[in-house]
Amino acid sequence: MLRHTRLAGESADYLAAREELRRAEIDLMRHREQVAARRRALPQGPPVDDYVFTEGPADLDAGDTPVREVTLSGLFTAPDRPLIVYHLMYGKLQTEPCPMCTLWIDGFNGIAHHVARNADFALAAAAGPPALRQHARHRGWHRLRLLSCGDSTFKYDLGSEDKDGEQDSAVSVFTRDGDGTVRHRYSAHPRLADDIGERGIDLLAPVWHLLDLTPQGRGDWYPNLGH
Repeated sequence: MLRHTRLAGESADYLAAREELRRAEIDLMRHREQVAARRRALPQGPPVDDYVFTEGPADLDAGDTPVREVTLSGLFTAPDRPLIVYHLMYGKLQTEPCPMCTLWIDGFNGIAHHVARNADFALAAAAGPPALRQHARHRGWHRLRLLSCGDSTFKYDLGSEDKDGEQDSAVSVFTRDGDGTVRHRYSAHPRLADDIGERGIDLLAPVWHLLDLTPQGRGDWYPNLGH
């Protein structure tokens, strides 16, 4: 298999630089795999409360179908399946849905049925069920479990909400023991360090990586709710 398809007119300088880039991409791939292996090798996480959420119907066209309560442990659909929860910045002090979170979730909705073959997945927000469901309907999110945290301390305990109700995004992974105990496995937040914001979970959004392929890169582009 060809490593690089040569096109007429490519200079020797271009070919040399492209080969250096290919080797750097291989190094990056291997480093990502090493980081993923470390993530998988984390020690057993601590047990967490069996938080209670309110959930709207999965079918966004279900009219006035009432919401129901569901526990964190009840989100697991089978033994030995991990649970992934994305924390949407919406509700309390975040009076409008976060455009960046919305961008990510637009993508999640498209691939949720593929993820479901290997893991359970849900979306949690501080916003109440009507507001959350309205936003989901507007975006066409029809494959996602929509959870409202209500009075639960779930988002605060997991670091995606402060004591004043300021919201942050995050993604959390949980496991469930044979006796039903739910454990926190891993969480990632956008801010990796004081000088690194909004990059901690950008691996979850393909938009950035497509833009990184272009000469202009991602630049200062930022999503908005109008698209």
